[in-house]
Amino acid sequence: MNQGNSRTVSSNQTGVHPDLSVLLERHCTKPWRRPVARHSLEIFEQVLPQLQQAADGLILDAGCGTGDSSRHLAGQYPDSLIVAVDQSGHRLQRQRSLPEPDNLLLLRADLQDFWRLLHDGGFRLQRHFLFYPNPWPKKRHIQRRWHGHPVLPWLLALGGVLEVRSNWLVYVEEFAFVLNKLGVEACKEPVQAPGVSPFERKYALSGQTLYRLQADLRAAAIPVPGPRVFPVADHTTG
Repeated sequence: MNQGNSRTVSSNQTGVHPDLSVLLERHCTKPWRRPVARHSLEIFEQVLPQLQQAADGLILDAGCGTGDSSRHLAGQYPDSLIVAVDQSGHRLQRQRSLPEPDNLLLLRADLQDFWRLLHDGGFRLQRHFLFYPNPWPKKRHIQRRWHGHPVLPWLLALGGVLEVRSNWLVYVEEFAFVLNKLGVEACKEPVQAPGVSPFERKYALSGQTLYRLQADLRAAAIPVPGPRVFPVADHTTG
């Protein structure tokens, strides 16, 4: 990977989106019935025994890309199971010369499905990481950002200690905004020692300020509007 040539996020939005409160209210009160993709359900059922065995120590790396951040977490939390999910099979299948850690599961699934399947399966997380999700920086794309998306209640109701990292300050400010609206305290700060993945180091070497948000969701009461059972879509995504 080339070093130090990443572009900064460019947006026509400079602060918290004015529609975010309305979207949060809608997503926490109105049922969302998007069908689960068949491949997501199949992979969830395939790994269900491993998830159940490690239920007290589940760590989710959501949108893991090539899995470099997930391998970092596997070394940092050797007594936990790192569940690394990405919708791109191409990224997940990149060849590595070293064997994968024993406490790492790399899964191809749609996060919108996997979060809901985990939640409705009764699972709760020890830790939950969102490293540099797509910022969707155009103002009109607010509902494509995870904190503006209908899946947000399930994401948050999985509990644990949530950490979000981004190279766009507005993203973490908006995430903190919705957490505060739900009565959850969020701590925002610059990333002090970039190193969770080559992408993070590349952003840092490009002179970008990297931000992280942390919030303890273990005691939070997050409203999930349902339904608990999702029909399965015949199509696949990713």
